[in-house]
Amino acid sequence: MSIKKWNEQDRPREKLVEQGARSLTDAELLAILIGSGNTEKNAVELAREILQSADNDLFVLGKYTVDDFSSVFKGIGQAKAVTIVAALELGRRRKENENDKRRKPIKSSQDVFEVFQPLIGDTPHEEFWVMYLNRSNRIIAKQQLSSGGTTGTVVDEKLIIRTALLKYAESIILCHNHPSGNISPSQADIQITEKIKNAGSFFSIKLLDHIIIGGNSFSSFADDGRL
Repeated sequence: MSIKKWNEQDRPREKLVEQGARSLTDAELLAILIGSGNTEKNAVELAREILQSADNDLFVLGKYTVDDFSSVFKGIGQAKAVTIVAALELGRRRKENENDKRRKPIKSSQDVFEVFQPLIGDTPHEEFWVMYLNRSNRIIAKQQLSSGGTTGTVVDEKLIIRTALLKYAESIILCHNHPSGNISPSQADIQITEKIKNAGSFFSIKLLDHIIIGGNSFSSFADDGRL
């Protein structure tokens, strides 16, 4: 049965208007973005199929690309896929902006994780970022240094130190993600951390931590006694 034949109070759009967005299930919200189903399923049923493919986990769904949606699910063309990806990105940016507005001095690895997780926690490729801090451990800037494949990126320590000097940063914190979800540092992670720490020491720029994010988990070089 198509959604148009449902009781009006059960239709996702009407339900949202009457009861508010919080009253809708994830599938109903996704169905509004999709707009219509296919010859076999209505929009809500198709939305449920999409969610089930991601184990009903919106975090996992956030990793899907336009091709992931349009090439797998019948009834999801490029236009619908773009709409879904755009909505997920808006949610990600909202979370990031909320974190920035509440930003206090960085005091722990958890604080760093809360800054970067919305940025790179669910990206399907590795990204390497640097946080530049002032004397009060407040964020001066965040900078993406590189973006690579699923197993690694290339990082230039000279660029990090140069930027720190230009921004008059007192200290820096490194952060990158492991798309695999494994948050243990690789030998390459350990080596680049040591190189950046040594480079910064020549200019009295202290490396406070290196955070590795894998989904909703993270590890910290400082917490683990690696710095």
